[in-house]
Amino acid sequence: MARKKQEEEHENHERWLVSYADFITLLFAFFVVMYAVSSVNEGKYRVLSDSLVQAFRSDVNVQGNVLISQPIPSGPPIVASVARPPKVDPEVEAQRAKQRAKMRNMAEDIKRVLDPLVKGGQVHVTEGAHGISVEINASVLFQPGDAALGAPALRALQAVATVVAAGEFPITVEGHTDTLPISNPNFPSNWELSAVRASSVVRLFVASGVDPRRLTAAGYGDQRPIADNATPDGRARNRRVTILIESQLPETAGDPEPASVRDTSGALGMPEDLSLSPAAKP
Repeated sequence: MARKKQEEEHENHERWLVSYADFITLLFAFFVVMYAVSSVNEGKYRVLSDSLVQAFRSDVNVQGNVLISQPIPSGPPIVASVARPPKVDPEVEAQRAKQRAKMRNMAEDIKRVLDPLVKGGQVHVTEGAHGISVEINASVLFQPGDAALGAPALRALQAVATVVAAGEFPITVEGHTDTLPISNPNFPSNWELSAVRASSVVRLFVASGVDPRRLTAAGYGDQRPIADNATPDGRARNRRVTILIESQLPETAGDPEPASVRDTSGALGMPEDLSLSPAAKP
């Protein structure tokens, strides 16, 4: 049987439409996906966010061999509260208030007994966080280059000693000089002069009834000026004696310890039997 001649297939010139349609379909699907990604469902996003926070902030407790997760409830962010200061014992606070009142009254009494010198600018009385500072110009107490307290200063110093004797606060007496050098048999330098002047005031306080355990004498020479030593007025201001009455907290109350030294100024006269022999200053 004779084979039929196979007919040649007709070439299809429209096949490009298939590829074009596939390309358009894929492009449409791409933009649909992009739109879906760009449109976030806020509700589902919040659920996802809360779930992640709950998963990473869970408190895990162990009971036997089983781990039990205790999620932290979702809600507004927790704001850390400011730590409260520790409670103060009412008795301690009352004692502190009582001591502050004593310091204020003592400062007022010192100003009263030294009123003429305060008004004349020769004495400065200040009250601060560390206590009472009585700054006295050395010219009120001593002759130049001398550590002997004169009679005019005696009454003022004894009045101050009477005021502070009834208290329990530590007292530091500081001596200060200017930068002019001094050298004589009694005082080889300003260090000795300032220290002996402070000691003269301390001895007067002891003789006037102040507990010696409360007293400290310190000499600073010319190392802590409060004015310019280049001028006569500045040097006169630097030549001073300071009586520092330190505040004492209840925790450290008890037998008074020597007070720590601080820079202030003040000085007053002393009886002849307690004073040192004078020495001339160049």
